[in-house]
Amino acid sequence: MEHSIRSRFIVIILSSLSLALVSAQSQAGKGFFDFNYYPYMTDVDEDNSITVNIAAKLPQRFSYFSLTNLRSDDSDSTLDELDTYYTEQNIRWQITENSPLDLTAQLNFRSGSDNDRHRLGVRWRLSNTPWLEQAFKAIHLSYAVNFHVLQFDHEDGDVWQIEHAFHMKFPYLTERLYLAGFVDHTFNQDVPDSFPKRPMVAEAQVGFQLVDKLYLISEYRLNQYRRSDVNNLAIGLQYKITW
Repeated sequence: MEHSIRSRFIVIILSSLSLALVSAQSQAGKGFFDFNYYPYMTDVDEDNSITVNIAAKLPQRFSYFSLTNLRSDDSDSTLDELDTYYTEQNIRWQITENSPLDLTAQLNFRSGSDNDRHRLGVRWRLSNTPWLEQAFKAIHLSYAVNFHVLQFDHEDGDVWQIEHAFHMKFPYLTERLYLAGFVDHTFNQDVPDSFPKRPMVAEAQVGFQLVDKLYLISEYRLNQYRRSDVNNLAIGLQYKITW
């Protein structure tokens, strides 16, 4: 019970902070809020069933992005019993007005003890790079790579990570369709012998707009930190607000 209360308390605080940032800065530039609910999963019923993403463009070349995953350790639980969380809170700063490079700080919190993780790094927005921009526009793809070169957590060693993020549209088919996702690739981590030496976590989400702000979504998930049921497919709905 104490663990459940602590989990919910932290998630509420982080979610409130996220919404406050978005509300305060919504006039400063573009941003979005989306709520994803996955009632059906093919292989891992205990995988996250709710994901909340928030992004906002802030003054002075800063930007903010967060994701929060909620799930339960019990496959028969209801939405009221979600007591396990994972969240990433990202602050980014574009180094010059027209630069495709951002300095990044990521605060990473999760359920349990001695497992929070914080990172510093550099993000390269390849699709905003002058000599690449037209090629990416031609295929309607946004793509960025974040090099998390410094990591602060309970682990010893020189652990670092590469994070890929992408978003693709298909206007030649329909304006309603998109493909988005990420790939996290971790290096130098002390993992059991049964794990890959450089474990990956990845998600690819296909979304189709049903009406206005409501989307039908299907999400392929890869988690190499699980030694059984590494793959999962989640199907659900997304409610998205953009500004």
